[in-house]
Amino acid sequence: MNDPVTCTGRCFCGTVEIEVRGEPAAMGYCHCESCRHWSAGPVNAFSLWPPDAVTVTRGNDKLRSYNKTPGSIRKWCDNCGGHVLTEHPAMGLVDVYVAVIPQLGFDPGVHVHYQESVLRMQDGLPKQKDLPAEMGGSGELLTE
Repeated sequence: MNDPVTCTGRCFCGTVEIEVRGEPAAMGYCHCESCRHWSAGPVNAFSLWPPDAVTVTRGNDKLRSYNKTPGSIRKWCDNCGGHVLTEHPAMGLVDVYVAVIPQLGFDPGVHVHYQESVLRMQDGLPKQKDLPAEMGGSGELLTE
């Protein structure tokens, strides 16, 4: 991973600003249907942080939430609709979308939910069927 960082980010219009501090717990790509639908793309680049490393520095009153499942609380800006982050309470982590924090030196280490992939990526990274075992998944690896 990278050296400890402090990065700022914002929603699409800039109304909501966030700061991440320290080092992410993990970075990678999620291929699950839920993330694909939410991001309107074939894959979602994520960075996972301890909750105390993520601060909304402006526009907290404009953040709205939706949780399709108890495992993910997705947050976006009420002004522009720009996605900002997803809280994962069971994992004790917050996903700050990599696109929101362009200063972050993105260094992906894993693909998760690769069994749901619609965009195969041949990059040599581990391809988890679901999640790593330490994050509550099966830990089963798939081939590229």
